[in-house]
Amino acid sequence: MHERLTPAAGAAALPAAGEDWLAWLASQRRAAGLTLAAYRKDLAALHRLADGRDPASLAPHDIRRFVGRLHAQGLSGRSIARCLSAWRSFYRWLIRHRGLPANPVEGIRAPKSPTRLPRVLSPDQAQALLDPAPESLLDIRDAAMFELFYSSGLRLAELAALDVGGGLDPAEGMVTVTGKRSRSRSVPVGEKAWAALRAWSAVRGQLPCAAEPALFVTRNGRRMSPGAIRSRLARRAGALGLGVHVHPHMLRHSFASHLLQSSGDLRAVQELLGHASIRSTQVYTHLDFQHLAKVYDAAHPRAKK
Repeated sequence: MHERLTPAAGAAALPAAGEDWLAWLASQRRAAGLTLAAYRKDLAALHRLADGRDPASLAPHDIRRFVGRLHAQGLSGRSIARCLSAWRSFYRWLIRHRGLPANPVEGIRAPKSPTRLPRVLSPDQAQALLDPAPESLLDIRDAAMFELFYSSGLRLAELAALDVGGGLDPAEGMVTVTGKRSRSRSVPVGEKAWAALRAWSAVRGQLPCAAEPALFVTRNGRRMSPGAIRSRLARRAGALGLGVHVHPHMLRHSFASHLLQSSGDLRAVQELLGHASIRSTQVYTHLDFQHLAKVYDAAHPRAKK
C-alpha cells in the first residue's frame, strides 16, 4: 500500500482508491504537482457525477451518461477528452492493482469541438511589445522575461522556475528547462534576449534577493509566480496600447508561428516547443495557411472580393 496523499487546502476529497492512485502516480511515476492537481480535479468530477458510487461499480453506459451531462453543462470536447483520459488511466490502474475485470472508459470518446486556432501577435505587435526602453528596475526585469519568452518559446512554468546560474548558458547561447513529464530540452536564446538578461543581471542585486535562487524576483525579493508574470505582461501590453489581451502563452504561440513562417521546418519547431507529438505542433501550419489565404484574397485578381 502506498502512502496516502493529503489533499491540499480546498482540494476535493476522493474515494480511497482515487487517493491511492494519486499517491502511486506521485511515487512511482513522479508526476508533477500540477499534473496531480489536474487528475484530482478530473477524478472529483467522476465522483460527483457518480453520486458517490464506488468507481468499480460503474459501467460504460454510466460513463456515456456522464459525458452527456458534462457536454450539456457547456464543457468543451477538449476538456471532456481530458477527463476521459484521466478516468481511463485510473481504471487501468484499478485493473492492474485491484483486479477490476474491465475498463468502462475504453472506447468512449468525447464530442468533437470546433478547432480553435491559437491567437498570436503579428511580428509588428511583438516588436511594439518588446522594443520600448525600460524606465525602471522592474521594467528591466520585465523586458528580460518577455524577451526570453518570445526568443525561446518557453512555457510560463518553465520561465518561472529558472534560477540564477541554472539553465542559462551564455557560452552556448542556450537555455535548458524541464518541461512537461519532466522532460528537459535546450533551446537557443536570441541576442536581444541575452542583452536584456545581462541588463537584468546587472541590477537584480538591488532587490532584497540575496537568499533567493530565482532568476526573476519581485520587488520583495521573492520568486515571481506565474500569476505575477501574467499580470505584468498584460499590464505592459495595455500600457503600450496594443489593443489585444496578451498572455504568456500568446508569446509562445507567436514564437512558434513566426519561426515556422520563416523556416518552414515543422520538426524543428516541435523540438523547440518540447511537444511530444508532431500533432500538437501542426496547429501552427494552419495559422500559416490562414495568413497565406488572406494574402491571396487581398492580392489575386481572381480572388473573391
